[in-house]
Amino acid sequence: MERGSREAFDRMGTLGIEEEFFIVDADGRPTSGTDDLVYERLPPAAVPDGFDHELFKCTIEAQTPLITDPSDAEAELEAVRGALVEHAAESGYRIAASGLHPAARWRELDHAEKPRYRSQLDRIQYPQHRNTTAGLHVHVGVDDADKAVWIANRLRWHCPVLLALSANSPFWNGHDTGLASGRAVVFENLPNTGIPSAFEDFDAFDRFERRMVDHGSIDDRGEIWFDVRPHTGHGTVEVRAPDAQRDPDRTLAFVEYVHALVVDLGERYADGESRPLPRRELLDENKWRALRHGHDASFLTRDGEGTIGLEAAVDRACDRLGIDGVREVYADESGSERQRRIHATDGLDALCRDLMLDT
Repeated sequence: MERGSREAFDRMGTLGIEEEFFIVDADGRPTSGTDDLVYERLPPAAVPDGFDHELFKCTIEAQTPLITDPSDAEAELEAVRGALVEHAAESGYRIAASGLHPAARWRELDHAEKPRYRSQLDRIQYPQHRNTTAGLHVHVGVDDADKAVWIANRLRWHCPVLLALSANSPFWNGHDTGLASGRAVVFENLPNTGIPSAFEDFDAFDRFERRMVDHGSIDDRGEIWFDVRPHTGHGTVEVRAPDAQRDPDRTLAFVEYVHALVVDLGERYADGESRPLPRRELLDENKWRALRHGHDASFLTRDGEGTIGLEAAVDRACDRLGIDGVREVYADESGSERQRRIHATDGLDALCRDLMLDT
């Protein structure tokens, strides 16, 4: 495999944003015949590296270039989204965003034919065959490998908060799951997912990553799909907890939050801060609360001795970090609430139309 290294961690505070979307027809329904869009046309000038399928032919990933100045994140995200929507429209498609598409029935949709995905389907079987998920991944550059692992360990507590705020997938395979984020459950049926255990340092994470490849558990390091991980190729801490978002302002709010957390934790690392890490079991409980209740979630505190509601957790983080975006996200109707409201009032067709990005 292409091997990551300590040397990749050489810059602090850069950004990269990866968004997964659904390719849909004019009625907003996921469609499979999309090879022309992904493989058979030149990419738009704004995205010279192009786009790529995810597991299904109806899913596609769009990535910003490396963002060295966080103030450029909005412009870069808008450029990539706009290019994707226009590129799809030229082939007669639309783009939709949700953690799970309410009309996507996995048995009726085609998987991508890339050898990487065929290998995963063969190895993982049923859980991967039904993995019609779409997420948001935020990369923040870190200038030291051990610092990156230290930061990732502490970001684990924030992953359920991000999931609760972003919960945007109540429907799966045609029915209401009763969850705020059905995506989190569907995706966590795969191996090497969820909130990871803490790693002592970079060497410990590197040993784990290499052993997984050496023993045939994964084909490459990209198949470690934890909610947060050091990315040993990009030299970043990557947060993968949120559901995909239709509204770019929500995506930017989560990017702002993750970036502020990483920078703040980097400063704490430099100051030699040392506090006990929360138990993995408590973090798993918090993730369950997040995916089940969304904006109504409360969480076990880091010491496990009390609870804190999502609103209080958001207010505390915003006040400490000097940000406001996720406070506005919390104050608004959640993605899962919006989907259920539209579905109940106007039906599935209206919901499919609502999930489409503007042309």
